[in-house]
Amino acid sequence: MDEEKLVSTKKCPFCEQWSEWDMQPNDRCSHCGKLLDPQASNRARQEAATAHKNAASRIRLIQIHPDDSAIIRFLKWIVRGGQLLFIALLSFFIWVATIAAG
Repeated sequence: MDEEKLVSTKKCPFCEQWSEWDMQPNDRCSHCGKLLDPQASNRARQEAATAHKNAASRIRLIQIHPDDSAIIRFLKWIVRGGQLLFIALLSFFIWVATIAAG
């Protein structure tokens, strides 16, 4: 018995023709080429920007600028090393507590 593939369709808000729709934010109309769901595309773009912003702001290490003097850059490297050591130790203790909890 041949199984037929179910196809979703959506009416284009621009040309008002029906097009195949994979329910993805970047699906385009097969007639006019415009986005079938422009609001979903905007939401996906905003969510990606928010996720990128949140990922970049999770760990705040001290910034080392190229125009800092050699002594300041050396001291900042020491502080950054301390920050990374603190994060590593904290992660290790969380891992040990998780393993001990079962």
